[in-house]
Amino acid sequence: MDKRVWKPGNMLYPLPAVLVSVGDESGRTNILTVAWTGTICTNPAMVYISVRPERYSYPMLVKSGEFVINLTTSRLARATDYCGVRSGRDVDKWKEMNLHAGKSVSLLHAPIIEESPVNIECKVTEVKKLGSHHMFLAEVGAVQADEAHFDENDKFELNKSGLLVYSHGEYLGLGERLGSFGYSVKKKRKKG
Repeated sequence: MDKRVWKPGNMLYPLPAVLVSVGDESGRTNILTVAWTGTICTNPAMVYISVRPERYSYPMLVKSGEFVINLTTSRLARATDYCGVRSGRDVDKWKEMNLHAGKSVSLLHAPIIEESPVNIECKVTEVKKLGSHHMFLAEVGAVQADEAHFDENDKFELNKSGLLVYSHGEYLGLGERLGSFGYSVKKKRKKG
């Protein structure tokens, strides 16, 4: 197989495309789209987001030390893109995208986005200034999950919510189920 060599760059795709909501003590809030986010640790539950210091939300993040990672779905694709290309300096993204701010259960200033199937409430523990982006390491204080995604047995069916990912400049919906954790080593049942 022939390969092309490119200069060093970030080609780790797909990534979760999430809406991050922030707020401050004056009641000002904003939404920004982030694809550079992920899990850091299970215990304590920790995540990160990476944000450019020039972003309108950056001072709110630094001052409040709070943010909410709101998972996105195919229904939120337009809002996800819009909140990434429009600045809160110029527009009210909540109003323009008809999104509704809800109450966090563990944070003082950052609201959840009601339309998101999962809201991960985060408290910043450290900011790493890495270059073009600063990484906000955070402990998860609470997770809210939409009741609409629980089945009759009370199982959370997140993968049926139409989750959205970002890959090389495009938003994609998650598709076909290929397996589950451990399926490659699971013993097959004998019929009988």
